Amino acid sequence: MTVTSLMPGPIDTEFFDGAEMADTRVGSGRKDDPRTVAEQGFAAMLPGDQTVTAGSLLNKVQTAAGKIVPDKLKAVQHRRMAEPGSGS
Repeated sequence: MTVTSLMPGPIDTEFFDGAEMADTRVGSGRKDDPRTVAEQGFAAMLPGDQTVTAGSLLNKVQTAAGKIVPDKLKAVQHRRMAEPGSGS
């Protein structure tokens, strides 16, 4: 038995509205299609892949960069992306 970890970026769902994050950079920015992300996750699960970075090329690049960028810098960037009013 395996577990596949799906690592999507922002997905075009009602999440950001429900979380009252529609006015943030991440909430107002480009998002991946939920069907595409689900299909990529399912395709990775079938052969037993442990992880899949789903969605856009940008998400894949950000995930790769996250492995070498210091946590302190990632925290600052995430705060900026989720800061209320940052999407204006």
